[in-house]
Amino acid sequence: MTRIRIFNIEIDSITMNETISIIEGCINTGKSIQHVCVNASKLVALQKNRELKQSVVNADIVNADGQAVVWASKFLGFPLPERVAGIDLMIKLVDLASKNGYKCYFLGSKEDVVKSVVNHYQKKYSSDIIAGYRNGYFSAKEESGIVNEIAKSGAHILFVAMSSPKKEVFLSRYKEDLKVPFIMGVGGSFDVISGVTKRAPFWMQRIGMEWFFRFMQEPRRMFIRYFIGNFKFIGMVLKCMFMKKN
Repeated sequence: MTRIRIFNIEIDSITMNETISIIEGCINTGKSIQHVCVNASKLVALQKNRELKQSVVNADIVNADGQAVVWASKFLGFPLPERVAGIDLMIKLVDLASKNGYKCYFLGSKEDVVKSVVNHYQKKYSSDIIAGYRNGYFSAKEESGIVNEIAKSGAHILFVAMSSPKKEVFLSRYKEDLKVPFIMGVGGSFDVISGVTKRAPFWMQRIGMEWFFRFMQEPRRMFIRYFIGNFKFIGMVLKCMFMKKN
């Protein structure tokens, strides 16, 4: 895979279809790989969070989740082919699991939310694709038991719906112990699938305003992440462009 560098992070220059093809190949061979999505706020956050940065650097596949990252790549002269949103990748992988006989494990979110996600996919496909599930509220002492449970579940794909940097650090720390061919963090995707939150209309996704739609649903919680984070991201892009010209 070709990788391009934005700030101090390398991102894979691949499409959604290419990403899925790579994942399918790894599942079929049993090779364990970790996937990470990066958006503007995460690229800002990892500048000061060493553990988050290291988990992204160590990931096997790094996709650009945010449209702002794709635009930044073009401004900096290393254009990415397209945005690969984590929730879209998750939806396509669950569909792939139903076709190929894979099993998925769902970890994260509140108990009623993760149950709703599992019920949704059981109805849409069948219970055969469910390796197991667990909510995302647990202590550090419980982690080893949860990891062992997932390792014994026979899952081919693990989706982890927790906030950053918790999900990236958890997956990076236990990648080998989980014994799951493909693992990825999916942030708030369980909330969208279960209907707790709504996803932005496609036209807002296309023009890079999905973040604003998300902000309008939870303005207090999302203000720092989106408004302050986005301004910092723009400043970092402008700084890189200035340094290139000089």
